[in-house]
Amino acid sequence: MSKYKNLINILDKIRGDAPLEYKRYHPAEEDIEKVNQARARAFIHLFLKVKFGMIDFLVRENFITDDPEDGGIDGYYIDNENKKLYFIQSKFRATENNFENKEITFEELLSMDVERIAKGETINEEGKKYNNKIQKFIRELQDHSDLPKYEYKVILLANIKNSLHPKLKKLTGGFNAEIYNYDKCYNELIFPLVSGTYYNISELKITINVDSNSAGHRIDYYVKTKFYECNVNALFVPTLEIAKIISKYKNSILYFNPRSYLDLATGSVNAQIAKSITEISTNEFALFNNGITMLSDNTNYSDKVGRKNRAELIVTNPQIINGGQTTYTLSVIYDDCIRNNKPLDIFNNKEVLLKIITFNEENANLDNLNGNKLKLIEDISIATNQQSPVTEADRRANDKVQVELQKLIFEEFGLYYERKRGEYGDGLRMGYIDRSKIIDRDLFLRMCLSAQDSPGAARRSGQGVLFIKSTFDNILPNSSSYRKFVFAYKVYEKIPQIIGSFGNAINYGRYAVTSVVTRNFIDTIKTENFDEVIQSNLEIVLPKWSDFESFARNQVHNTNFFRKIFDKGTGQQIVETNWNGYYKGGSLSQDIISYFELEQNNN
Repeated sequence: MSKYKNLINILDKIRGDAPLEYKRYHPAEEDIEKVNQARARAFIHLFLKVKFGMIDFLVRENFITDDPEDGGIDGYYIDNENKKLYFIQSKFRATENNFENKEITFEELLSMDVERIAKGETINEEGKKYNNKIQKFIRELQDHSDLPKYEYKVILLANIKNSLHPKLKKLTGGFNAEIYNYDKCYNELIFPLVSGTYYNISELKITINVDSNSAGHRIDYYVKTKFYECNVNALFVPTLEIAKIISKYKNSILYFNPRSYLDLATGSVNAQIAKSITEISTNEFALFNNGITMLSDNTNYSDKVGRKNRAELIVTNPQIINGGQTTYTLSVIYDDCIRNNKPLDIFNNKEVLLKIITFNEENANLDNLNGNKLKLIEDISIATNQQSPVTEADRRANDKVQVELQKLIFEEFGLYYERKRGEYGDGLRMGYIDRSKIIDRDLFLRMCLSAQDSPGAARRSGQGVLFIKSTFDNILPNSSSYRKFVFAYKVYEKIPQIIGSFGNAINYGRYAVTSVVTRNFIDTIKTENFDEVIQSNLEIVLPKWSDFESFARNQVHNTNFFRKIFDKGTGQQIVETNWNGYYKGGSLSQDIISYFELEQNNN
């Protein structure tokens, strides 16, 4: 599935979220024109969902103006918190080639009446009244008394000719324009949606119910470490507040957590957490749960908020580094209630311990970390994640090379490298992608070894060995060979699809076959030709595999794997084979080189 097909699948899922009475989103599938019109509208939904965190379909629909007499404006958004006003024009293309190559025209840009609408004009230059959605937008603008403080920005979901870039500000009425060409749509809309990282929040406000036992029971403590002085706030907060936060922000709030919350959907711990919310009316949850640890750039608490028995906790750039099981389970219960119109009273009077660690360093924040702070965060994360063991693979999840690999692999191949366990769970659950699009990190590291002429090590080494930092850094010192490693991954996937009898190539020798085929990789192979090159190479290598195994059996250094013994009944000499051990052994790599180089020379 190409990235464009992935996009189409996502747009169709968004269309499916529309209530049935919104018939324009549910045309007959054979009516291609109307289907594409519905997808074009869903494309604007996608932008609003990813960039502004609008989860609810009907909320997003309120901001879409794409209809006749829309003044060239297909959607809008008023960001009151950051004082920004967005005008959106979208040019969805119904084929992959057009989506990635067709550009918006000069005339289409001129059709945007941004300046007229911003000034409150209700009719266009031809005297025709703008549609009802635009009229509503104008009324909303009129209701803002502080509108001069807002920054106006035009969003163009389209490919733009380079020659038009210098003229954009003039064409859009003097407003700044941000272009989302096809590449940016893939990288900044599709990938974040699938990985659950699509809405980054700079400031989080948690309302505290101090009418409960939380009133006056907040710990405010300063801790001096060898790197920084930290402030620690600890208090009990309503479970409903945490459930809402994770339901909305998902993995965006778990950047420094070694695992994604979506990985934690199963297991006895989660079941017990759920029961203490759904089956117990009192607050045992506060006793049964270890709590949540959150990092923050700045933390403010106040019970002077003009409301009786209420307080507010404001956290800047929050990141949860411990408590993934807790937060995930609470969000699942909350989502189930919302989806099925169930009351939220099961959360009443139930609280969870929240520990907020604030770094007290001037001009430092979680988006711009130096080595010392990263080390401190990693140490805190390891120390606090004891309820479920954190594996060595989890510890490597945020390594620079892993982040780079994930970006490079998606951009070129449209595949999703899973550096964190479960980070694509949301995309799978929502049907945006299927598992065939996900590259398993454990298998990928084995492919790296196979591509480096070490198929025996790839097969025998466990995850705990592969991801030990010294071993991991040796296998993946940087991301420069990512194309070769993806090639190897695709070889490994393709091997079982080749029909024929090839000795033990499939049962025990897949890593070895992968190694042989990948030896023929050259970096000039075009991405779109990978499958063809792999197929042709496998059709050459696999028929030779039985001969290779005969060669291996006759090597003196392999006598431990292929012992000659006499059958006591018949007296005949037979060879006792241990192919499982051989394909994990140290002689495999040299045998491959010797046989296939000899075979090549003979040809």
